[in-house]
Amino acid sequence: MAFADNLKQLPPVAHLAALELINAAGEVAARIENKPGQAGSLAVYAALAAKHGSIDTAAAEEGLEIYAEHTADSRANPGKHPNIDRLLAVIASGQGYTVRLVPQAG
Repeated sequence: MAFADNLKQLPPVAHLAALELINAAGEVAARIENKPGQAGSLAVYAALAAKHGSIDTAAAEEGLEIYAEHTADSRANPGKHPNIDRLLAVIASGQGYTVRLVPQAG
């Protein structure tokens, strides 16, 4: 299935303002916001964190499947899809992230 089809299968993220990825040192390594251009990745990472408890190697492998055609594009064009590049790095290094969900204000 294509990424757009996979995205429709994921839980909604309207209640989230962002998601933060916390590295082993306890630092915020990345923030994915609920805004155009990032909302799809927010949905992917939130769903992976809910299922796996963190972004570990298994979550990263599943994420690459969800990203579908964008995964091949990311491999061919490093840097073009930073949220996919991050999953590839998790698989290569074995170093994952804990996840902190940031709710919408109000």
